[in-house]
Amino acid sequence: MKSKLQFISAMLIFGTIGLFRRMIPFPSSLIAASRGLIGTLFLILFLLTTHQKLNWTHIRKSLFPLLLSGTMMGFNWILLFESYNYTSVAVSTVCYYMAPVFVILASPVLFKTALTQKKIFCAITAFSGILLVSGIFTTDFTGLHEITGVLLGLGAAILYASVILINKKMSDIQAFDRTVMQLGTSAMVLFPYTLMTEDLSSLSLNGQTIILLLITGIVHTGIAYALYFISIKEMEPESIALYSYIDPMSAILFSAFFLQESIALIEIIGIVLILGSAVLSEFEHPSKPTN
Repeated sequence: MKSKLQFISAMLIFGTIGLFRRMIPFPSSLIAASRGLIGTLFLILFLLTTHQKLNWTHIRKSLFPLLLSGTMMGFNWILLFESYNYTSVAVSTVCYYMAPVFVILASPVLFKTALTQKKIFCAITAFSGILLVSGIFTTDFTGLHEITGVLLGLGAAILYASVILINKKMSDIQAFDRTVMQLGTSAMVLFPYTLMTEDLSSLSLNGQTIILLLITGIVHTGIAYALYFISIKEMEPESIALYSYIDPMSAILFSAFFLQESIALIEIIGIVLILGSAVLSEFEHPSKPTN
């Protein structure tokens, strides 16, 4: 029971990140870089206080895929945070949850697995859901904000699916070691990227923004990832797959309650199709996004 409560807590924390991103008046790349740095420092402190050490032997053996996946994770956050700026948190989140479907589509090529009728059904169902939440049936195409947000969310999902696939190739490295390296890499890559692409001279850093950045780094990254990895050691894969959907469902509810975001009936149908196909796919590929 304790491990399930820890896992549910992690999912609920992940489900609120869209709310906090909306309140931080900084470019997405700077928020993502700050999140990576603060999260890395927190997890290193956690390892020190629990008398654990990073396995540098395994890290050195997988250094290139760790650096590559860490870079992808950072840009995945940028696209997801930008998606929140263009469409609702609910739509961004469900688009992000296309990642397991992308993993299914890529697995036959990368891992020589069979593309079964069930997998094809999941992919088609999820794609149908994307069409419904994209707004192409309701927008008059004068603004394209909604579709831009959907495309950014799908881009984030593709990048995170790539991280999942790379992680599958690194089965000999511990989850904490992998996460610390990936978060650290994302920070090291995104800070120079932000300096080169954003004009930060006009930004003002006040107490509220500092607190929000610390919450995003410590709570949404450090604490949530720690709870996630501690809890999954004691849980069955099927339970992990099912409980993981507390994240998108809570994100949808939080956005409706706190941000007053309305969801049209056609979008609700699309959300059900996407999450339903992702839940079905999890029983063969238990790999889902962690925001």
